[in-house]
Amino acid sequence: MSVGQGWLGRFVRHEPRPEVEYPGVLVVDDAQRTPLRALSLGVGGGMLSVLGFLWLAALVTGGLAWVFWTASGSPGTFASYSSSAVGDFASPWGIVAAHLGLAMAIPLAFTMVLFVHRFHPRWLHSVQPGFRWRYGLVALIAAMAILGVVWALSRLGQPWQFAPAEPVWGFLIAIVLTAPLQAAGEEYLFRGYLLQALYSAAPNLNRPLLSSDASGEGAGRVGLWLARGYQRWFGVIGSALLFALLHTQNQGLAGFLHPFAFGLLAGWLVLRTGGLEAGIAAHVVNNLIAFGYTALSGTLAQARHPGEVSWAELAWNLAGYALFAVVAVRVADRMKLARTTPRGRFGGPATHPVK
Repeated sequence: MSVGQGWLGRFVRHEPRPEVEYPGVLVVDDAQRTPLRALSLGVGGGMLSVLGFLWLAALVTGGLAWVFWTASGSPGTFASYSSSAVGDFASPWGIVAAHLGLAMAIPLAFTMVLFVHRFHPRWLHSVQPGFRWRYGLVALIAAMAILGVVWALSRLGQPWQFAPAEPVWGFLIAIVLTAPLQAAGEEYLFRGYLLQALYSAAPNLNRPLLSSDASGEGAGRVGLWLARGYQRWFGVIGSALLFALLHTQNQGLAGFLHPFAFGLLAGWLVLRTGGLEAGIAAHVVNNLIAFGYTALSGTLAQARHPGEVSWAELAWNLAGYALFAVVAVRVADRMKLARTTPRGRFGGPATHPVK
């Protein structure tokens, strides 16, 4: 069977190795590919994707804001309109512009996989390959139930405010339609491409240890365990760190640990489920709750510019994420989802059932 189908086949040059976990998809099993080249592709591709994401998100957000400003009759100056509508979420169109700008991470991640690493972008969804919609729907329902209840419990003893921003339906529609795209975009970039790219850049310490007598007791066994596991965690920790750095705005240590811990849990979910579906579900529900309540309480500007995160807020959020992660993994196991790429290449027989 050909490496690629349709017009994508002209650009696809590689396929994942058989029976590897999601983080190892972009590793090329080629003796001619030196560790230096793998390092340059992984780290260089990761840096290029982050810089490209920042530039593309700003370009699309600014371009859409200009279109909305022009369509509304050009009230005031464009700078003041953009600062209010996009910077403070004072208009539903500002939410649309900001979220669609961040959603550009999805085509960017696909572009990096296809044109830099020369793999088919479908391997970015999962090891099936492809997006496992049935599991994604179940994970979304579980996230709504678990994260919603934990969020409600975390607000016990706090006043509830109902002062919806006008037009409230415009804000709610904008949030429901675009917040999931923004959340999915960040998952495809950070838990998808960056996790795989950083894994591919890490030197392989596993083979040298396997060829030596490292199966005994003591330091040899510990070294073998570290060699087998460090590449996957290099990608998970590295992508979580970048995610946290881009999401922290003078919010204190707890504010940094919040996105970092979420990134670690979402990365662990990728390892245990073989795809991005569960992480996307949790991210989508988290954003819908956060933006939805602030729209109903008239505090969207605070959601756009959050203050310092308290340790209690961090603890509640992490408890919700951790509980969801356990349930999502249990559901994946019950559905017998594939956790590694198929044994057969390019559509050959797989050793794991896929959903």
